[in-house]
Amino acid sequence: MAPFLRYYRRRIPRQSSTLSKRNPEKTAALAREHLSRIRHALAEIDTLCSGTLLKRMMKCGKASCRCQQDPAARHGPYYEWGRMKAGKLVHRYVSPAQAVLLHQAIANYRKVKKLLRAWEDETERLIDAEAPRKP
Repeated sequence: MAPFLRYYRRRIPRQSSTLSKRNPEKTAALAREHLSRIRHALAEIDTLCSGTLLKRMMKCGKASCRCQQDPAARHGPYYEWGRMKAGKLVHRYVSPAQAVLLHQAIANYRKVKKLLRAWEDETERLIDAEAPRKP
């Protein structure tokens, strides 16, 4: 998890704070600072992939193979990448080298989703501070 997200989760409440009612300029400045940090964190991300990566140990089809009796003797590891494509779940086997890259790309995808949620929260905070609702 990015250091900024750890700070963000500890310091900034998820719902509108009473600070925006008391000092909207300070709230707007703080929201702009957080938006800048979010943009910087997003700019550092290189590869993205959605889905999950599974590491599997498989049984073969031979009845006489010891993998049929002993779970520790199964064949593998085999890496399987599952994701949604055109509304359908698609699975694909990948090499160990590809699995390393996919693992990082999937972690980056999840990080981007968290950063985008944080960006949306800060934008809402900024809008409330700069253009408060009239009762």
